[in-house]
Amino acid sequence: MDTTETAVVRSGRSHAVQPDGGVEGYRAERTLPVRVELARQLRRRRTRLTLGFLVVLPVVLLLSFEIGDAGSRGRTFADMATASGLNFAVFTLFASTSFLLVVVVALFFGDTVASEASWSSLKYLLAAPVPRVRLLRQKAVVAGLLSVFGLALLTAISLGVGVLWYGAGHMVTTTGESVPFPAGVASLAAATAYLAVHLSWIAGLALWLSVSTDAPLGAVGGAVLVSILSEILDQITALGSLRTYLPTHYSTAYADLLGAEADWTEVAHGAFSALAYATLFVVLAVWRFQRKDITS
Repeated sequence: MDTTETAVVRSGRSHAVQPDGGVEGYRAERTLPVRVELARQLRRRRTRLTLGFLVVLPVVLLLSFEIGDAGSRGRTFADMATASGLNFAVFTLFASTSFLLVVVVALFFGDTVASEASWSSLKYLLAAPVPRVRLLRQKAVVAGLLSVFGLALLTAISLGVGVLWYGAGHMVTTTGESVPFPAGVASLAAATAYLAVHLSWIAGLALWLSVSTDAPLGAVGGAVLVSILSEILDQITALGSLRTYLPTHYSTAYADLLGAEADWTEVAHGAFSALAYATLFVVLAVWRFQRKDITS
């Protein structure tokens, strides 16, 4: 008898079995659609609070500048944050790069599988049945969408708040160059895109830690601690050229895109470094998740 004509009896009913062993009508590629997982994550309080904080942050920074003493002015992004709406948006990015955005990405990726394991719901998802690699991929895609949306949201809100309060004037760079508003917006968009690529290494690391532990806090905290350690080591000039291999070495390379003429050298190096680390961590995550005991 052909395997497609065989049947299994389950709960008193007969189900035709497909060549791959699945019950007739079952399609692995239809399990856990992105829209379903995205809806699940958007309903979670941590998602709404995280995105809400990214909306509120530019307002908090604006109030800080208005309340604080604006006496001395130098040539840093913080000193020139109030020069125009574009300068304010650039400062917000710089202020968020080293820690806040790292935490946001680590939260979305580190919590994605570990939280299911801690709730004991992971084994029920796999019993649906959702193939392991597909489950990991769908969760990573949704975490990536939320991370990119959060980054874009922060940039858009900070630009909107800055333009509303400081006007749509030229962007003044740390070298004294003046960039027209349209060109400045394009440069800001390019910097945001680079930052999304750079943070991919955090995403990969947090995903790997997420499938390696049942404690969401451990996965998120572990990724953040690695980032902090890399930042500290990058400040040690005695390491010389070895610092270029640190994943955070090119975290602010997008500053080269904010002048009258963009310099893509450091940006290209940073993008390659981040994607190389991200690829390594994602491969480790898939390898670990395929072998993980989710019933213990």
